[in-house]
Amino acid sequence: MSNLNYNIFLALYIISNLLALAMLWAGWKNQRILRLLVSLIFAWASWTNWNEGVIAPQFYMDYANLAFLPLYRHFINGWFSRHITLVVGFIATCQSLIAISMLFKGWLFKTGAIGAIIFLIAIAPLGFGAAFPCTLIMAAAILLMLRKKEIGYLWQSGAGKIAAD
Repeated sequence: MSNLNYNIFLALYIISNLLALAMLWAGWKNQRILRLLVSLIFAWASWTNWNEGVIAPQFYMDYANLAFLPLYRHFINGWFSRHITLVVGFIATCQSLIAISMLFKGWLFKTGAIGAIIFLIAIAPLGFGAAFPCTLIMAAAILLMLRKKEIGYLWQSGAGKIAAD
């Protein structure tokens, strides 16, 4: 990795973890901001993964070298290497569904939040490729959001929710 690539990677790593800490703070202070951030991040990730998964699927093979667990390295270098677009496309579709679920309330919202937590924990062993510990901090923030009283639809203010009920 060249110095320029390393510097860019390091900057993105730091930004990702700072964003995760901001999301954790929002999990305590403002569920609406956190829901919006989760929706935007998962929408962006979906778009990025669909594009890369179709245009440059071999890009995902680099994650094998960054993974903490040998099981992840073996999976990436084995079965995954022969089905990259299929797997990444599935992941990107799920990321889109999570992004959309953050806009809603009830079981749809809760299912998306649980899916986000599972996904974020599942990619944590990718290590620096997943900006570890960023994904675990984000999962904790979403868990905090799930434990709070639901506020309704994302676009609905607290006062609007009371008036609509």
